[in-house]
Amino acid sequence: MKSSTKDQAEGKFHKVKGKFKEVAGKLSDNPKLEAEGTGEKIGGKVQEKIGQVEKVLEK
Repeated sequence: MKSSTKDQAEGKFHKVKGKFKEVAGKLSDNPKLEAEGTGEKIGGKVQEKIGQVEKVLEK
């Protein structure tokens, strides 16, 4: 698997995982978990974009 594809896949995984944590934090009234989820979701978006840029640069 190319590194760009791997970065995109891992980025999507972290976005989804972060969203789940964010929602769980809201539902359980746990601001720490909600913030952790938001951070992970943002990190996933960044990683996914890095994978997209790498894919463009490979061509």
